[in-house]
Amino acid sequence: MASQRMTVLFLAILTLIALGMVLRSGRGVVLPLLLAMLLSNIFVPFVRRTKARGIPPILTISVILSLFVGICLLAVLSINARVVALAQAFPRYYARLLSLVQSLANDFDLPVHFWEGLNLGDKAAAYLLNLSGSAVSLLSNLVLVIIFMVFILLGSPYFTYKLRKAFSLSGAERIDHIIDGISSQISRYLLTQTLISAGTGLMVWFFLAFFVGVDFPITWGLLAFFLNFIPTIGSIVASMPPILFALVQFYPDWGPFVTASLGLLLIQFVMGNLLTPKLMGDRLNLSPVVVLISLLLWGWLWGVAGALLSVPITAVVKIICENVEALTPLSALMGSGRSYQREFEKDAPS
Repeated sequence: MASQRMTVLFLAILTLIALGMVLRSGRGVVLPLLLAMLLSNIFVPFVRRTKARGIPPILTISVILSLFVGICLLAVLSINARVVALAQAFPRYYARLLSLVQSLANDFDLPVHFWEGLNLGDKAAAYLLNLSGSAVSLLSNLVLVIIFMVFILLGSPYFTYKLRKAFSLSGAERIDHIIDGISSQISRYLLTQTLISAGTGLMVWFFLAFFVGVDFPITWGLLAFFLNFIPTIGSIVASMPPILFALVQFYPDWGPFVTASLGLLLIQFVMGNLLTPKLMGDRLNLSPVVVLISLLLWGWLWGVAGALLSVPITAVVKIICENVEALTPLSALMGSGRSYQREFEKDAPS
């Protein structure tokens, strides 16, 4: 028995390693497919409701995808324009940063030779230019996402009938109920997280544009929107560039730097610690360790795109585990535990 368990354990480890290599090597196809499956959970209810009212699914899908493509194209073109503008202005800001470092080094008698030897300005400018040239890659991936979504959405209204044909009536109803619950929770999570991220991005843009006056406020708002999908770490990373730009742009006036730091800290605190728990609830709160592991894993597999999707993917896995009885313990271990603490404290004898 012991040898059989060891064999099963090693086979499971080898299977996970092989699966990881497949996901990493096939990310050009797997990533658009996964993104299409996540987005389809948002649109499937609309397709089913309109079909129940006699509207052909192809018409609903055409309208949904047309709006989706239009929004994505505008977003990609806008982001590309912002990155190009930032790349063109970056040498000027980097020169100001070097003079600021030199001034502080003279005031505090610190060496600056190591900073100049790093040549960060050229590296960052080259990275921004490469990033601006990735619009074609984004659009090609968008085409794959749209193709996958078309097939997924076209088959969604008939999934219930396929279950009834494949299983008994009671079994099909039970499976359909579980899948509907999973799909509903996933779509609610994705919509809520997107709205929270959009609200964070708008608040960052408005604050930096009208209260601080930092250059490129729309760029920092977009950065806050995307990185807000990564809890804690994303908000910290999104806040660092505008704070640094406020320091470089207004030095030796420290007021805008302090205002930007305190304001962004307040925005992230309100959105992350007050509003998000109210809208999300405690059930989808993930353990910080789980968030870190998922960030490292999916970031290693798929780079920046994997890092941005790491927490939504992990939340979807947790939702699935919640709705499958055999996987409920795994779902509990993935959670933060705050709701469980209140549950046990409430039931504990006084």
